Amino acid sequence: MMDSKWLWFMRMAAMSVLLLLEGCRWCTIDACVGHERVALLQLKPFFNHYNEFDSWDELKGSDCCKWKGIECNTTTGRLIGLSLDSMRSGYLDYWYLNASLFLPFKELKRLYLTGSGIAGCVENEGFEKLSSTFRNLQFLDLSQNHLNDSFILSLSQFSSLQYLNLAYNLLEGKWPHIQGLNNLKILKTLDLRWNQMERFQSFKDDDKKLELTHLEELNLEANLFNNSVFATLDKLSNLKSLSIGFNQLNGLIDMKALRLQIIVTDDSIPLENLVEAFSSALEYSLLLKLSLYRCALIGSLPNHGCCDLRNLQVLDVSWNALEGMLPHCFSNLTSLRELDISNNRFSGNLTPLASLTSLRVISLSSNHFQIPISFVPLANFPNLEVLLADETIPKFQLKFISLSKCRTSQQLSLELPTFLYYQNDLRFVDLSQNNFSGTVPSWLLENNTKLEDLILKGNSFTGPLTLLSTPNSNVSSIDMFDNKIQGQLPTNICSTFPHLEQLFLSKNAFQGNIPPCLSAMKNLSMLDLSNNQLAGKVPQELVRKSSLFLLRLSNNNLKGNVVPVILNANGLQKLYLDGNHFSGEMTNFDVSTFQFPTSLTDVDLSNNRLHGKLPRWIGNMSLLERLDLSNNGFEGSIPVEFCNLNNFKFFDLSENNLSGSIPSCFNPPNLEHVHLHNNRLGGPLSLAFNKSTSLVTLDLRGNNFTGGIPKWIGALSSLSVLLLKANHLRGRISVQLCTLYSLSIIDLSQNRFSNPIPSCLGNLTLPMNKDKTMTPDLMSPTFSELDELKLLKTGILFEHMMHSYSYMKESVEFTTKSGSYSYGGDILEYMSGIDLSCNELTGQIPLELGNLHEIHSLNLSHNKLVGVIPSSFSKLKQIESLDLSYNNLSGEIPNQLVKLNSLGVFSVAHNNLSGSIPEQNQFGTFIESSYEGNPFLCGPMLHISCSKTGSTSTISDDEREDCFLDTYVFCVSFLASYVVMLLTIVVILYINPHWRGVWFSFVGKCISSCRYSTIQHMLLLLCLDLLKTAEILLKVLYPMTNEL
Repeated sequence: MMDSKWLWFMRMAAMSVLLLLEGCRWCTIDACVGHERVALLQLKPFFNHYNEFDSWDELKGSDCCKWKGIECNTTTGRLIGLSLDSMRSGYLDYWYLNASLFLPFKELKRLYLTGSGIAGCVENEGFEKLSSTFRNLQFLDLSQNHLNDSFILSLSQFSSLQYLNLAYNLLEGKWPHIQGLNNLKILKTLDLRWNQMERFQSFKDDDKKLELTHLEELNLEANLFNNSVFATLDKLSNLKSLSIGFNQLNGLIDMKALRLQIIVTDDSIPLENLVEAFSSALEYSLLLKLSLYRCALIGSLPNHGCCDLRNLQVLDVSWNALEGMLPHCFSNLTSLRELDISNNRFSGNLTPLASLTSLRVISLSSNHFQIPISFVPLANFPNLEVLLADETIPKFQLKFISLSKCRTSQQLSLELPTFLYYQNDLRFVDLSQNNFSGTVPSWLLENNTKLEDLILKGNSFTGPLTLLSTPNSNVSSIDMFDNKIQGQLPTNICSTFPHLEQLFLSKNAFQGNIPPCLSAMKNLSMLDLSNNQLAGKVPQELVRKSSLFLLRLSNNNLKGNVVPVILNANGLQKLYLDGNHFSGEMTNFDVSTFQFPTSLTDVDLSNNRLHGKLPRWIGNMSLLERLDLSNNGFEGSIPVEFCNLNNFKFFDLSENNLSGSIPSCFNPPNLEHVHLHNNRLGGPLSLAFNKSTSLVTLDLRGNNFTGGIPKWIGALSSLSVLLLKANHLRGRISVQLCTLYSLSIIDLSQNRFSNPIPSCLGNLTLPMNKDKTMTPDLMSPTFSELDELKLLKTGILFEHMMHSYSYMKESVEFTTKSGSYSYGGDILEYMSGIDLSCNELTGQIPLELGNLHEIHSLNLSHNKLVGVIPSSFSKLKQIESLDLSYNNLSGEIPNQLVKLNSLGVFSVAHNNLSGSIPEQNQFGTFIESSYEGNPFLCGPMLHISCSKTGSTSTISDDEREDCFLDTYVFCVSFLASYVVMLLTIVVILYINPHWRGVWFSFVGKCISSCRYSTIQHMLLLLCLDLLKTAEILLKVLYPMTNEL
């Protein structure tokens, strides 16, 4: 019984956890709110002085929560943080802000406008208008602007403010607006430094005290305050930090009423007065931070005063003239976390610091400590993170050091850590991606004779690469990719590093020829000299090396005949010669004297000057997986011999002058990416590719293919990108496309497809697909039987060399947002779109297309589509570009489309649409050309006013009712007139017997007549009907008519 209860309890607990996790999964929102996104775009021109907000653009992303300077609530998607720091030219470009532009951000908590050049606000559009909206604003930074005293009054109603920064403005004189500050009841931090304030003063010309009872930090540095300022601060009961340096303080100061935790001052107070002030104000030892930076202090630190501050966490006495040994009472400062005693004249050793185990940052540089300084007192510091001792000699000797990606985005250039000068036992050095400057540190190789791997990529090293003449036989790998090294490759590189295995010098500025000695390096397996300015020919001896696995010489100025280079590549697997000046015909060469290379898997000859026919001997390279011959001058047909390349994965012959049809035998089973665009290939799409079931990308744009889409395309289950743009294809769009559930990009534009759009296209899921990008063939290193150091080294080397395996990258071109863009990498994985423009499609737009929830771009323009715009398009939540222009669409623009917050480009120009243009959300940003050519559309965008503002139709409800009433009146009037006319005839015939006889005689003749036309017949029937009706009425009213 107990077991069953326990089991029931466990099940209920598990279900609760699952429900909680599922709820959390749905409670996050990634995308921003539409109207806030529009408001950000309206703010952009005012703060984009240095193009800092270029990321705020439709072309680079639709989620404004990911824009620079934007922070959103992960639950609601509302904007809570906005940083517009230093976007204008500061004090050279003052302007007045319209604060109403911030009204849409109702949940804003943090607003930073540092260095924006604001001199105030537009009249009646100041910050006072935001006080009722910004109820959650906690941080406001207006520093480094041009604001004066009167601006403070506009901030007095921001009751939720906790942080206010007005530093570096024009606040001056006897400040009369202190009451405005006192209204900020919960303010914790106030920064007023670098203004010209003299004292706090009320309008009654008497000193006024700050009464911010929650204020904890106050910075009054660099103003004009004198000693009397302390009397105005005694009501700041929670003040913990006061910075008051660079003012007009002098003599003794009285801080008895202040229970401070942080004091920052300057050289205007003598050291002895400071000590006396400490003894009066610090009786509770509350001080947490003490900064005496640049106070012109001389002598030695006293053994009392400072050493009694047992709660002190930060002590800065740098840039003074203090001397002597560190006081032994420093051992009392057990709470100290940061200590800066740099740029003084301290001597002796560091023994007084031995018990300060909480220290995280120590700066000892520029002193007179004994050399070599002993770091033994710091040996038991478990929390130490930063040690700056640039003029000391460390005793430790490292074997392995990795400082990759240590710089911040704010640092333009760095110098190498000087402790590296004293290392002589290093085996592995990784200083990559830090923007280190100066010349290449060849001394690392000189000092560390056991060094094996040197990684310096992603820095800013300049000058020539100078190597020592002394050989270093232990070096196996050198990576200096992406620097600014110039000059020629040193000719002694081979003798200096005789056992070198990997050499990466790409993306520098090397000139001259490739050193022939590289051909003699027996262990060299990977050589990358790409993206330099090398000239001359490729040494044939270099490619003959059996040890060379990868050779990349892309994007240089190399020339000559490329055929011998390929045919001599015995043992070489990856050969990249793209972006050079190789020329000539590849078929004009006697290949009978060569043994075809059987090891090559990758060959890239794109972007050269090759011409003539494609060489048939390529078909003999049986292991070839990737071939790129694009952007050359090849002509003629694709050789049938290419059908022998069964290992093909990537095939690019685009941007040539090839003609003829694709050989029907070309069906490599592992083929994934095909690019044949912009040639003159023609004929129907034959059986080529029909068995390439692994095909992911098929790009046949810009050719002369005819016929329709073949039925066998339904067998390409992995197809994700289909580009058939600008051919001569015709007929129906094949419904076989609807069965390809991996499809995410379809471009059938500029053809002659006709008939309606298949509604089954709405069944496509347009999934994200990593197969769209060409992933490198990498084998993870085996870490078995490696010690810990080798394991770490192998892992880092593997990460750094990944770039050398992925030079051939997949990218496709797709037209969206009124432009053609190239997509590759992660963007290609997530991109989805359908382009059916410039065809002859007819019928209505299928409602089912509204089910394409993941689509980013849809273009149906320049067709013959009719009917209305489906309201189901409102479900296209990811759509960024929607083009329906140049069709025969009618009706109104569905108002539901305003829900498409990601929509950046929209066009319905040149249709027969009517009604008013929606103005909400994104639709308020589209330009006039999006709607032109629709004579019955109206709205502000077309400068045509509608009859009722805000209506979604040109005919209002009242007008519709008037139309109905007019129709009713017409019908009643017509019937009444008919009855009156009929009665008039009857009355006349009733009164006058003569006319009665004539009338009935006429009726008899009309009935007996049989010769009349069809139109006469219809008119006569109408008349007879009228006459018969009159006759019946007369017989009822006047019985004598029976005799007649």
